[in-house]
Amino acid sequence: MKRVLAAAAAALVLMSAAVSALAQTKAGESKAGESKGGSSRTAPTAATPSAAEEQAIRARLESAYNLKPTSIARTPFGWFEVVVNGDLVYLDPTTNFLFTGEVIDTRTRESLTRARREDLQRVDFAKLPLNQAVRLRFGNGSRQMVTFEDPNCPYCRKLHQDLRSLKDATVYVFLYPILSPDSTDKARAIWCAKDRADAWNDLMLENKNPPPAPANCNHPTDRVVELGRSLGVTGTPTLIFQDGSRLPGAVPIEQIEQKLASARPPAPAAKK
Repeated sequence: MKRVLAAAAAALVLMSAAVSALAQTKAGESKAGESKGGSSRTAPTAATPSAAEEQAIRARLESAYNLKPTSIARTPFGWFEVVVNGDLVYLDPTTNFLFTGEVIDTRTRESLTRARREDLQRVDFAKLPLNQAVRLRFGNGSRQMVTFEDPNCPYCRKLHQDLRSLKDATVYVFLYPILSPDSTDKARAIWCAKDRADAWNDLMLENKNPPPAPANCNHPTDRVVELGRSLGVTGTPTLIFQDGSRLPGAVPIEQIEQKLASARPPAPAAKK
């Protein structure tokens, strides 16, 4: 019996490794594709379930897990895709079995979950309130991107060091104080400084704190926090590009340059 259990455990390890390898290989291929001029991944088309199916799924998830789905769709592989709290779970056609994790197309070695999640997280860049962000200009500033950063975030400091080598870009920094009360104080002080960009540079590059914000200073800190939460920003730094895609963390400057080169804003809808 012990040998059977050991063999089963080994098989599971091998299967998990194979799935991980497939996902990593495809991710590498996709990044290579992006460096040649754009993302090669497209999310699979999802069909709308019937009203009865949707009602049954909602009832099952709410009664079993107290979950309230944001959206429900039928996947190309026959299961249901359910968006809950900004993330994906899957239900089989009987709604008896729930699956969380990566779904990979073995024909293309593409993570369908990753592609779909990127679609769900896409931001309408044109609707971002850039007047509530600190504006940093590099060169002619022709390319644009947004960051959400906490004044006390060490990875944000690393990112800011790297951003100095950007060419012809404008970076809009939303001061997103989520790490500590002190972060909120610093965010307000930076916004209320005489030169916000200089105050942000001094803090990020030289660890020089700005003077405290005057009591009567009007700042957008609370609105920025609400914005970040509405977009599902859970960590800093988070980078958002003109095509609405995002990158989490202090990613290498080479990857940022690639995204700036390939992430064009969506074309405006044709007038009818």
